[in-house]
Amino acid sequence: MTVSLEQLRRCHVAVDLGAARTRVYVKGAGLVVDEPSVAAVNTRTGALIAVGTFAERMTGRTPDYIRVVRPVSGGTVVDIEMAQRMLRHLLGEKLRRALRRKPRLRAAACTPHDADPLAQRATVETLVGLGARRVELVDTLIAAAVGCGLPVEQPTATMIMVCGAAATQVAVLSLGSIVTAQRIPVGGEAIDHAVVQHLRHAHELMLPSQAVRPLQLALHGNGITPDGPASTLIHGRDVATGLARSVHVDTAAVRDAIHTPLTAVLDGIGRVLRDCPPDLVADLTDKGIMMVGGSALLPGLDEMLRGATGMPVAIAERPDVCAVLGLGAMLEGKIAPMVLNPLAE
Repeated sequence: MTVSLEQLRRCHVAVDLGAARTRVYVKGAGLVVDEPSVAAVNTRTGALIAVGTFAERMTGRTPDYIRVVRPVSGGTVVDIEMAQRMLRHLLGEKLRRALRRKPRLRAAACTPHDADPLAQRATVETLVGLGARRVELVDTLIAAAVGCGLPVEQPTATMIMVCGAAATQVAVLSLGSIVTAQRIPVGGEAIDHAVVQHLRHAHELMLPSQAVRPLQLALHGNGITPDGPASTLIHGRDVATGLARSVHVDTAAVRDAIHTPLTAVLDGIGRVLRDCPPDLVADLTDKGIMMVGGSALLPGLDEMLRGATGMPVAIAERPDVCAVLGLGAMLEGKIAPMVLNPLAE
């Protein structure tokens, strides 16, 4: 996983295979792909019907012979062949032809913190199947920190929190490396699941598969902060009768249901701080936590972390694409390596 900036500067393309979205950065062209990591397959013929946004819209609305699959789960490729087919269609014939002209195509990819060797190998094989001769792996925490402009190469502490769909990663960085980190198996999907279970048990209501985002449905206004609306109208299907039904849901109860999985995230932050040297923790008192990732946009999450930790909490300018933009900055040579001058004798 340790790779030098010189090796990354030789790469031509950077890929962030996330559980929710796939992003591709091409050197000299910028971010060219930002689509959901979803594919729709005809089970009778094996043909790929749709990928990306259109395939995601088909979720829960397909006949029996069409299956909507997600080849990436928790930042790990679980179906290499389907991931390759999805990437080919997302890139398009014109871009694939341009990449094939590279004499020795090199690629860089993000991998979750402490990813096991099998997960790393699956990522490498996915990109090798697309024509890459060499694949460099970069920790998502490092790439995201670079992408949101944190001074990771300085001898001061910077704390980053990557809020993904399947997991949340928290780390303290210094001198361009990870000092201590934790990967918590709680992400945006766990928050969605908590909302769905609450509505099922409290109101006997089932939500459509694409309508469980708390940001869009149950958390209008100021989100999970107490200043939000008292109730929210939710449309779904009755568990007993199967008929369409609308109910007014108490936002405070939804807020309590969401706080349950988020306590695991707070525990993970506490473990990171306990394992961190006191000098670095002192630096974090002023600098605080930088939040990146798609789930960082959940309304009120930053306020909750600020109240629980007592530290400043900020959300990156483009939190959902920080990791791939950080990889792209390394590819373009925009990040200068830190040079340590030996002491003069």
